[in-house]
Amino acid sequence: MKIAYIDCFSGISGDMFLGALIDAGVSSAIFEETVAALNVGARLSVSRTDRSGIAATKVDVLVNEEVDRPRVEHEHYVPHRHGHTHEHAHEQVIGHTHHITETVVAEQVHIHEHGEEHHHHRGLKEIREIILHSSISSTAKQTAIRMFEVLGAAEAKIHNIDVEKVHFHEVGAVDAIVDIVCAAVGAETLGMDEFVCSPLNVGSGTVKCAHGEFPVPAPATAELLKDAPVFSSGLRAELVTPTGAAIVKVLATRFQPLPGMKIEKIGYGAGSRDFPGHANVTRILVGTSGTGAQSDPAELVGLEAQRETITILEANVDDMNPQLFGYLLDRALDSGALDVFGTPVQMKKSRPGMLITMLCKPEDAQRLTKLVFFETTTLGVRMREEKRAVLLRRSITVQTQWGELRMKIASLNGTTANYAPEYEDCRRIAETNNIPLKTVMQEAVRIYLEQEKKNG
Repeated sequence: MKIAYIDCFSGISGDMFLGALIDAGVSSAIFEETVAALNVGARLSVSRTDRSGIAATKVDVLVNEEVDRPRVEHEHYVPHRHGHTHEHAHEQVIGHTHHITETVVAEQVHIHEHGEEHHHHRGLKEIREIILHSSISSTAKQTAIRMFEVLGAAEAKIHNIDVEKVHFHEVGAVDAIVDIVCAAVGAETLGMDEFVCSPLNVGSGTVKCAHGEFPVPAPATAELLKDAPVFSSGLRAELVTPTGAAIVKVLATRFQPLPGMKIEKIGYGAGSRDFPGHANVTRILVGTSGTGAQSDPAELVGLEAQRETITILEANVDDMNPQLFGYLLDRALDSGALDVFGTPVQMKKSRPGMLITMLCKPEDAQRLTKLVFFETTTLGVRMREEKRAVLLRRSITVQTQWGELRMKIASLNGTTANYAPEYEDCRRIAETNNIPLKTVMQEAVRIYLEQEKKNG
């Protein structure tokens, strides 16, 4: 199995990750073509540099033919109701280049950096459209959008607003779009079966935000790194940016020390500063896993299957009222379980029992374990992590004689593998019009297939 190990002994940022990818063998031309296709007024500058004696690749984003000035990613612009000029107190960037993000609440915010010049802001909806209309692969599009979504969700939670109200300042948005989209394209180009990430050195000290100083890691970074192992080497600098944290959160299937592997390539991506006695680089080790390593199920279905790690929860019960089982299933699904089911089993003393199996995201395992204890009579819950391959999914709308309903489409390597009408939509139409459910579902499939035939 092909593994890329992201070694974050000096943290990670978007530009450091891109530099490490290029150094590990991804052609810089691929990134240059990707940036040109985005049509956001930017291009890349790639150079070789030195960080504390280590030769590394440095990637700079040029916006409107100027290297973007250092920015503090957490220095938010606060909405004002009086339209006067915002004061900017940019501190010297100690660690990596950051992106300015802004939360816009209720009113239009005008940011004046120089005189009365107005700057445009991009929300997640606009950024999704830019990515979806680019010429990169569908897999890279989904990966890039997911990175922006987790980044936006972190900011939204911190500021207690809807994620769609999180906006990125024009320059910061361009830089972030370039970093994230190129990260998704580069990760796909590298052709790995799995990305594994080391514990992350977040640095120390404080960062200046619009609402005051915060200790490192800053709020958005800390939110993104929940459940990931972090540490500080004592270096007084912010070493992990939210963009870097979003990249590893989406790409990495696990966080651990260097796994058993045969190293074939090594790449170093340089940060913006050169610290004396400390190599400010992100390192990528590319190779193959050792004999006996767990195989990735995505190998069986192709690289365009989404790979993820899930937690399996299991419990045996032989003394529970059957009515409670149906209630547990409903509660579990409402609480975020990916799937839950029961299997009849023969237990000790010849008692008929039920094996309860629940699939969930690793971050939901503790909460759902508590639910099993509360809602069943079991005295123990087993848990384990497994890998799975998931087909890329999307939803389209079809128009029937009774109204619109959604069709779920699953694809593999760009080809439709499965399709099915959304059950709840079909049920709603059947109940409203007093017609058989099967009739609605059959009609939805017929219309969908006709549309596909017309579209060639």
